[in-house]
Amino acid sequence: MGKAQLLIVEDDIDIANMLKIYFTNQGYDVDTVLRGADALEKTRHNLPHLIILDIMLPDMDGFEVCQVLRTTTRTSHVPVIFLTQKDERSDKLQGLELGADDYITKPFDIDELKLRVQRAIYRAEVQNLTDPRSGLPSGRLIEDQLRKIIREDGWALMDIRIQHFEPFKEVYGFVAGDDVLRFTAMLMGEVVDELGTTSDFIGHAGGDNFIVITSQAAAESIRQRLKERFASEVLTHYNFLDRQQGYLLTVQDGQPREVPLMTLAIGMVSPAEHEFADIREITELAAEARRQNG
Repeated sequence: MGKAQLLIVEDDIDIANMLKIYFTNQGYDVDTVLRGADALEKTRHNLPHLIILDIMLPDMDGFEVCQVLRTTTRTSHVPVIFLTQKDERSDKLQGLELGADDYITKPFDIDELKLRVQRAIYRAEVQNLTDPRSGLPSGRLIEDQLRKIIREDGWALMDIRIQHFEPFKEVYGFVAGDDVLRFTAMLMGEVVDELGTTSDFIGHAGGDNFIVITSQAAAESIRQRLKERFASEVLTHYNFLDRQQGYLLTVQDGQPREVPLMTLAIGMVSPAEHEFADIREITELAAEARRQNG
């Protein structure tokens, strides 16, 4: 697993810098913002594993930020820990009612905050809510989305797989492989932001397999943009020689083998083309469409 990503939303620059230095030294990938609006914008482009959120912010309070996060499909699963000088019971209850995962009051014990961060991220992973590498919704949250859309019209589901990912990981190592998974998650977020809506869903089904649920109207343009951008931008994950020759040289059964560079295979299904009796049919038909059409 790569580094867990934290987003710290704190307008006190000294506290924000202290937390960034501390959690970076603990092995986290840390980003900081001073305003609530900046936090919401940041989560649209790079989904963190957890958000440490101050309540008293200069533009909008942390309660409002948390409410937007919880009512936006793509951020509704991200754990939130409130960090505030307020110590009234009503404030704590309001934060927890909005869906915050924890609450710690300033001045705080940094080791206690570290344990709460660890516990919240671990709980999300153990409950099969997020993939530890990409931070995207996984297992149970994907199933919840499938149960929701099966009763609706106008959606399209994309089954997305990174072709030739395993040979890449064998040659470059699992750390480079995790970097590709995070890059893919970020790319999908950017493309869906550009061509879809904040109600669209992006999930990591496991390994090199992702899903996107969007509208039928936007699905084809999203599919095309994903394939084009991935094929171009994934090249930065290869060394100069592999990029130049256009393939990866591996060894199979003692013989050299040329493996194509990674691309995305994407299959799509929608209720306009099929009637679905259960959620398993949605995923099976989408996977079959991916295998047939790429």
